[in-house]
Amino acid sequence: MTRTSKPTRWRIPIGGAVLFALALCLPYAAFADGKAVRPLGVVELFTSQGCNSCPPADAVLAELAQSRHIVALAYHVDYWDYLGWHDVLGSAENTARQRAYAKTLDKMSVYTPQAIVNGQRDMNGARRDRIQSALDDMAHTARGLRADVSIEDKGDSIVIVAGGLTDKGDREPVNAHVVIVDFTPKQSVAIRAGENRGQTLDYWNTVNGMQTIGMWSGTPKSFELPKNELMKKGNGCAVLLQVVDKSGRPGPILGAALLAP
Repeated sequence: MTRTSKPTRWRIPIGGAVLFALALCLPYAAFADGKAVRPLGVVELFTSQGCNSCPPADAVLAELAQSRHIVALAYHVDYWDYLGWHDVLGSAENTARQRAYAKTLDKMSVYTPQAIVNGQRDMNGARRDRIQSALDDMAHTARGLRADVSIEDKGDSIVIVAGGLTDKGDREPVNAHVVIVDFTPKQSVAIRAGENRGQTLDYWNTVNGMQTIGMWSGTPKSFELPKNELMKKGNGCAVLLQVVDKSGRPGPILGAALLAP
């Protein structure tokens, strides 16, 4: 639905063109017999504290973030700040990522709450059923996660191991970025103005920043980097193997893992 003068469930701005484990500090991609267990998929939610349609989607994201099978990340955008409340978790970088996705997915504009699954399909972020359906449909297909990824906290450093593509007979060239996402596992925010005024809302896996640490061509590769350069103390981090086109726009996510604090 297109935004009019009144708020709508799917909101388009005026002028607008995954295992999460809290226990034992274990990495998101759990291990069985020494091997990383591949997540079902990656769900990225674009949301805003200034959008009264977003709290139900934030609740869905919270549920997904506590799943042991899904990498769930919340990107707070800043284009609803004009409605009277400045999203204290929002950033222009998150908005830029959503707009880049809009170009990739051939969308005329952006909206909240928007969920994007595996960098390839979008839907209303409050629709838990549609998100799950997309995850299930993509799993074990060419649109699902096709590479194993592990991430391990070594104390002063983080070790990331990206496996090779597991598709038999796959000969397509891969040009993927290895992206690190710093996130805050859980926090509560009291909303004092705007459409959600008077509510105190919980937010899970809120993205604080992203950086590309290298390239991945579909063959096994490992990285070791200083921990303090990847994530703030007390935060978690996710790894995404994401195809990026020649214009720098994000595409399919081929592998992922998450490290909880």
